[in-house]
Amino acid sequence: MFKVFGGLVWILIASSLVPLPLAQGWVMFVSVFCFVGTTVLLFLYIINIHDRKISWYILDAVYHCIAALFYLSAVVLEGLVTNIMDHDLNFTQEHYHENLVATVFSALATLLYMFHACLSFIRLVI
Repeated sequence: MFKVFGGLVWILIASSLVPLPLAQGWVMFVSVFCFVGTTVLLFLYIINIHDRKISWYILDAVYHCIAALFYLSAVVLEGLVTNIMDHDLNFTQEHYHENLVATVFSALATLLYMFHACLSFIRLVI
């Protein structure tokens, strides 16, 4: 599910008009980094390389915490860009809506990464 929302953010940012290149560059980096990182982690779990070692559970928890923080910063920056686009007359409604949807999917990805990080820490404790 992370990959779906991250991929949608990636596609929407890549196709939208860029009013603040630095902010949207960070959002693009976060979505690509988390997409690739989650894919690698999923692949490693599928081939069962972790062998139920505690260090892999710690890696999983730490990675998802970092991804949640990255996506939280991406939500804030993408919300800022969307707010700027709302008040600027140079941007069409289509570009505004693309950024708005990217903000929503970034927020959903943030919540999913936070939820997974919490579950990973619970798995470490139990």
